[in-house]
Amino acid sequence: MYTVIRSYTGSPTLADDLKKRSKDIETEIRSVSGFIAYYLVKTSNGMASITVCETQIGCDESTRRAANWLRQNMPNLKIGMPEIISGELAFKFATYKTTTV
Repeated sequence: MYTVIRSYTGSPTLADDLKKRSKDIETEIRSVSGFIAYYLVKTSNGMASITVCETQIGCDESTRRAANWLRQNMPNLKIGMPEIISGELAFKFATYKTTTV
């Protein structure tokens, strides 16, 4: 498995704006070949997204799609390029017995 983290700063309301469009984003990212999971984390000055795919090719495609989606759907958004961290997933564990976000 492979993971990519995209960190966007300079727009404190970005996560809230994207949350309103979560279904559109889900449709776009879920169709990436080898998609496993996507998370959006609200930060004090922007947001970070975490995508997990079976391969690096899937994560690279998700990054390309995320950039295209933002350009097409939020053309007035004024943020710089995200900081991107990517790599092979070393290990994982999860518990999904939580309240709905």
